[in-house]
Amino acid sequence: MICLGIESTAHTFGIGLVSSSGKIIVDINDTYQPPPGKGIHPREAAQHHCEVAPKVLKQALQKSKIELEKIDAIAFSVGPGLGPSLRTGATVARALAVWLEKPLIPIHHAIGHIELASLTTGAKDPLVILVSGGHTSILAFGDGYWRVFGETQDITLGNLLDMLAREAKFSSPGGSVIESLAHKGEKYLDLPYVVKGNDVSYSGLLTAASKMYKAGSKLEDVCYSVQEVSFAMLSEAAERALAHTEKKAVLLTGGVAANKRLQQMLKIISKEHQADLFIVPKIYSGDCGAQIAWTGILACQSSIKVNVDESFIKSKFRLDKVFIPWR
Repeated sequence: MICLGIESTAHTFGIGLVSSSGKIIVDINDTYQPPPGKGIHPREAAQHHCEVAPKVLKQALQKSKIELEKIDAIAFSVGPGLGPSLRTGATVARALAVWLEKPLIPIHHAIGHIELASLTTGAKDPLVILVSGGHTSILAFGDGYWRVFGETQDITLGNLLDMLAREAKFSSPGGSVIESLAHKGEKYLDLPYVVKGNDVSYSGLLTAASKMYKAGSKLEDVCYSVQEVSFAMLSEAAERALAHTEKKAVLLTGGVAANKRLQQMLKIISKEHQADLFIVPKIYSGDCGAQIAWTGILACQSSIKVNVDESFIKSKFRLDKVFIPWR
């Protein structure tokens, strides 16, 4: 069985082809790049997706050497995300499903991150730390659902890094730029550290960091300090959840999972609790078609599909509301 997955929740339009054996046949992605200092404009991102969709689909088919008629199912990111971007991907998926007379499978974007990370790392029954531009959650699976053991109360970790990058007139996504600048930081700046139970709050940290940068603090020191504080906050909350759940595996996934300093901190807490740390490969840490395609395989095997006339996108969609029959 082969599933074609379409990702379009935010800045990335991606198409992946994955087999039921877990082989990632192809994964082609094209990312909208906003002007320096600007964030993602939903309509402009959707326009980008419209323009690149035919090219990305053609590249995926050519690279995989698979004919469209050989594909068994079409999966798409149903949410959460930016409405215009989601609708673009959903429209492409509906057209393919109708034309090919194949089942249409709605996939929650965050669950796609988790399942692709599980596939590529082999992690079993882990405590999941999902960190990206759209999510900051600490999760464990139980009774058919991903249960939230901690999350952000305001902006996400990825959003924090992106907004700091935009403050310094860099383009989004800005996580890699912040990480690079942080390596050059020499002075730790006193910034708000806010952990409430198992939840974190990053909005005050962003405000304070922005003020320090505008007041003349070196950007490298600001980036270094923001990373240290924000990652320590998340690590504290994750360690508390790890102690509570007593999991023996920790799975780090999402776009921010590529950050080496965050990996270092989580490795320390995992070792402290005799748990193995699994990290999604960098190539699959960001948004991609493969995460939707593989999760589409799992959903299809569990008889999950949706009629085209009922395939509405959900721009706000909590992952702990999604029943997972395949786990």
